[in-house]
Amino acid sequence: MLFENSKKQIQSINIEYLHSFNYLSMTEKTANKKGWVKKALIALLSIFLLGVVSFWYILNENFKDTALTESTFTVNAQELINAFQTNDSLANATYQEQLITVHGRITETEAADTTVNIKFVDPITDSYLIFAFQAQHISDAKILEAGDSVAIKGSCSGNIYSQLRKANMISFKRAVLVEKFRNFKQ
Repeated sequence: MLFENSKKQIQSINIEYLHSFNYLSMTEKTANKKGWVKKALIALLSIFLLGVVSFWYILNENFKDTALTESTFTVNAQELINAFQTNDSLANATYQEQLITVHGRITETEAADTTVNIKFVDPITDSYLIFAFQAQHISDAKILEAGDSVAIKGSCSGNIYSQLRKANMISFKRAVLVEKFRNFKQ
């Protein structure tokens, strides 16, 4: 009987120990899970804040006035179009994000509410250069007409080839009028 009571006591101690171990084990798992969730939320919040700061920086990025900056290249409009048609990868590597002064005869002007776009179009391939003017220089662009010979400086955004039109579009941003040449009518 003594041995039987001891055996029952040992079993009850073992059961209590196992219950307490399971309770502690479950508490630790819950605590670990809460810690993981907290870390994940902090990481997501950090990424979100980094995104907001990056977006704000890009949205408010100011560029030096293109009129006050030296050109890296000075080219003829048709020669630039030909360079992109011949080897667009090389032309993009050479001209993309560079300030370029382009000389040529305006083919088209596109005026919208707050912007003016100036185009130089290759009549054979329909490929074209398009210049979007800086806000402070839009008044200069509004006086330009198709047929005017000009020099325009802008930052080359690169080439996009249109499969539908089978033509290249080379776009420029932050453009300014450098010079309008006299057109002699005969």
